[in-house]
Amino acid sequence: MKKIINVSGMHCAHCASAVEEALTAIDGISKAKVDLTKGNVTATMKSDVDDKLIIEAITEKGFEAGEITIKTGLFA
Repeated sequence: MKKIINVSGMHCAHCASAVEEALTAIDGISKAKVDLTKGNVTATMKSDVDDKLIIEAITEKGFEAGEITIKTGLFA
């Protein structure tokens, strides 16, 4: 399963790295990949993670988390 999180305030590679590191530090997230053009991050889950933990991790890095979309299935 993957969760796509809209994140505002990211402008550069350093911002992207900070968000990716914050999310991969959460138990249950195996990978995080920021797309600066779209203003979101895709988190690959190895187990279910509460959205509150994701939002807190992003907020602690100084960014604002928005809508979270869940992708499941063969091509998620």
